[in-house]
Amino acid sequence: MTTTEPIAAPTWGARVRRIALPVVLSVFVVVGSFGAANGQTDRRAPDWFMVVLLLIGTVSLYWLRTHPVPVLWATVVSTLVYMLMEYPWGPVIFSFVIAAFSVIRLGHRLQGWIGIATLYVGHVGGRMILGINEQGVYQVLLVGTCFVVLGFTAELFRAQRDRAAAAAKTRREAELRKAGEERLRIAQELHDVVAHHISLINVQASTALHLVDRQPEQAGPALAAIKDASKEALVELRSIVGILRQSDESAPRQPVAGLERLDHLVSRTSRAGLEVHTIVHGDPHPLPTGLDRAAFRIIQESLTNIVRHAKANAATVRIQYGDQALVLQVDDDGQSLTGPPKEGNGIIGMRERATALGGTLTATRTPTGSLRITAHFPL
Repeated sequence: MTTTEPIAAPTWGARVRRIALPVVLSVFVVVGSFGAANGQTDRRAPDWFMVVLLLIGTVSLYWLRTHPVPVLWATVVSTLVYMLMEYPWGPVIFSFVIAAFSVIRLGHRLQGWIGIATLYVGHVGGRMILGINEQGVYQVLLVGTCFVVLGFTAELFRAQRDRAAAAAKTRREAELRKAGEERLRIAQELHDVVAHHISLINVQASTALHLVDRQPEQAGPALAAIKDASKEALVELRSIVGILRQSDESAPRQPVAGLERLDHLVSRTSRAGLEVHTIVHGDPHPLPTGLDRAAFRIIQESLTNIVRHAKANAATVRIQYGDQALVLQVDDDGQSLTGPPKEGNGIIGMRERATALGGTLTATRTPTGSLRITAHFPL
């Protein structure tokens, strides 16, 4: 497949380099050809047309970056005419070599090889047609070998260039994918933090409004719970926003949230009127940071859903530490319903957390008809 490099607006330095190649090569080729003519008395004497042919090849290299294929054919024609007119052998071939090499390296492979073949066949065939036969078989094969080497050398550089471009594209795609995963993770964190605390505040506010007129002395604990929940929500939101502002890659990039905070979560949820029981099986042990955070957030989101939707009085959180897996299960004693539970953003987000770590999450009905969340994480 033909590929081309993107052409940006040339800088001052690029313009100088672009002009320098044709100028330097023109001087070198013209002077070198006149110098080579001194020892080739059997060849045509240099004249103004020889200089024109030489300059066609060298000056056309100025447009090599923007119009590589036309430049290649300009060097093919000028070099072929130069050879068939039997001007002195010399550096005339340099323009064609640079053009053919660049065309293949830039990805115009077919045009490059056709150009090489045209010059070689035109040179050999033209000399036969014109009766110029001083070259033997050895010279013909040697010239052909040199042209083939030129083409394959350009192919090697082109392959290296394509590999570098593919590697750069892969790195960019990986960076974009990583950035997308990071945005998704932060969005999940925001959803879990905001939904949980706002749900608790909503429940406590409803309780306070209900008690403020009838039993004002009992509204105090509900207002205190609102204060605590809002304060903690602000702390966690600052932590998440701080992640977005971090520029030092060595700094921590994850908010601190793990199963070590489970007791605090249970206590805070209990103050909202939901009695939470925690049952731990196996020997608790440190978990990888990502798994620890995901387990905490899944339990938090499960309790949030119970507070908001289940009309439950109690919930049970079971954590089973195994040698090969960590299993979480959250049940409630809420509504007795039948059929599969409806999956909103909360359950979808929890499942995405589990899947990202190679685990699974299911939302099913218990025998009593209430909701059961089960998450299974391989260790």
